[in-house]
Amino acid sequence: MIGALAVAPDLSQVRTFVSFQPGSVDTPRVLAFLRSLRRHLRLPVLLVWDRLAAHVSRHTREWIHTQRHWLQVEWLPPYAPELNPVERLWGHLQATRLGNYIPDDLAQLESQVRRGVRQVRGQDDLPFAFLKHSGLYPELYKVLRETQ
Repeated sequence: MIGALAVAPDLSQVRTFVSFQPGSVDTPRVLAFLRSLRRHLRLPVLLVWDRLAAHVSRHTREWIHTQRHWLQVEWLPPYAPELNPVERLWGHLQATRLGNYIPDDLAQLESQVRRGVRQVRGQDDLPFAFLKHSGLYPELYKVLRETQ
């Protein structure tokens, strides 16, 4: 799974995006996710990213460089998953929908995760809580205000 939390420029809402694909999260899957994200988010994007190998690969960095007209990347410090708000989303799903859940196959797991993501989307305050709990919200607030 690949996930993202997208904050509106006026900080009025947080949207949740997830992608399910078999296999490891690698460069081609990351780039496909970013292309999909671009189709959904027409405004410029500030991407706050961890340093997963697929995120920092040469091919990914070259592609991002060609997308500077809409995509800016800020890197999280290495080995700091507590700063990544998407990790809070995964943790929430593991503690709620996926806790003690044993699927028979990947299709059942995906279905259960999708239900959990829909549940998160239905709670306006929960995605904001993921951001606030990461500690990035005040910094994000400043950056977004400066770019408006």
